[in-house]
Amino acid sequence: MNEKILFIDDDTNLLAAVRRNLRLKFNLVTAPSGEAGLAQLASDGPFAVVIVDMQMPGMNGVEVLTEVQQRYPETIRLMLTGNADQQTAVEAVNKGRVFQFLNKPCPMDMLILALHSGLRQYRLVTGERELLEKTLSGSVKMLADVLSLVDPLSFGYGEKLCSYMQAYVRSVALEDPWEFEIAARLSQIGMVTVPPALVEKRRAGQELTKGEQDILERVPQAGTDLLGNIPRLESVARAVLYQRKHYDGSGFPANNVRGEEIPIGGRILKVLIDLLELEAQKTPKADALRIMQQRMGWYDPRVLDATFACFDIYLPDVSAKTQGQAITAKDLQVGQVVLTNVQTESGKIIILARSQVTPVLLVRLENYARFSPIQEPIYIEPQAPIKTR
Repeated sequence: MNEKILFIDDDTNLLAAVRRNLRLKFNLVTAPSGEAGLAQLASDGPFAVVIVDMQMPGMNGVEVLTEVQQRYPETIRLMLTGNADQQTAVEAVNKGRVFQFLNKPCPMDMLILALHSGLRQYRLVTGERELLEKTLSGSVKMLADVLSLVDPLSFGYGEKLCSYMQAYVRSVALEDPWEFEIAARLSQIGMVTVPPALVEKRRAGQELTKGEQDILERVPQAGTDLLGNIPRLESVARAVLYQRKHYDGSGFPANNVRGEEIPIGGRILKVLIDLLELEAQKTPKADALRIMQQRMGWYDPRVLDATFACFDIYLPDVSAKTQGQAITAKDLQVGQVVLTNVQTESGKIIILARSQVTPVLLVRLENYARFSPIQEPIYIEPQAPIKTR
């Protein structure tokens, strides 16, 4: 009896009878009007099932269920009516997405069956959502862990890009911010398809052959192919595909998509990626953004303007050594954010600066430490908890 049922009817005698007959069978709450029912939903929700009388003073049943459908789409909606004409049924189905109709007066045994049916439907809907969310979050975590093992620099780059994206979406209040954040975090997942020797050659600044350049140029396509197999990540996959596309239509992928046709996630990624690349060249953020303004046709002007406003507020430049907390490698814990590269004394980077420590990265660090000492101290965000193992 954990799931709650809300029964809305202006007939106080009916509400009393329902409470008397159903209080031991269901977790039942009643309301004497549509307005009172919506207030109950707002203050005491979530409710698994809402059953509403059609004919009530003020808001009628269709109006109430329409509001319920918009505000609480997972709540199962039933209608009780003594006027089940065709027009009422059409409005209830189209506007309120009614799961079941009950004629008034409704025998108590029929009402009980309908409520049990509504609860089963609610468990089915919420169970599928929870399964999908767990599958989605697990898939994203798995891909991030794989990237952190195969190419920790690309993983760290994605984590930093994600922190920039989080600041951006918070600044402009985009809907479904999780999609943009995942797109940033996994924007480099296609790097798992690139031979390590080519990755090292590019990072060393060596001249690349045409074939090598083609492999690197198609990294967004490889990432999109990986993400396209995960449910609900279609928008994320498209953003990853268009992360290098210029606003005027030039760049990868070579097609006729341009301007507003480019997914908004791709347009944002293009700006943030280029900003990060300029910063990697020791260009101050303000100078980098001015340089980007001069690149005609590269960026969505509104995204670029929003980025100026966003990063003046959210991302002040600070020194890791003066702002961070120094710890030893053995004290590093899952969940902490490192402010400097974690690397061996021979220079092998294990965790890139600004990355959050995951269980996989911690195992990687411990394994490397068996063969080569880790440079210390390591600087972390000061609010991270310190525990000695």
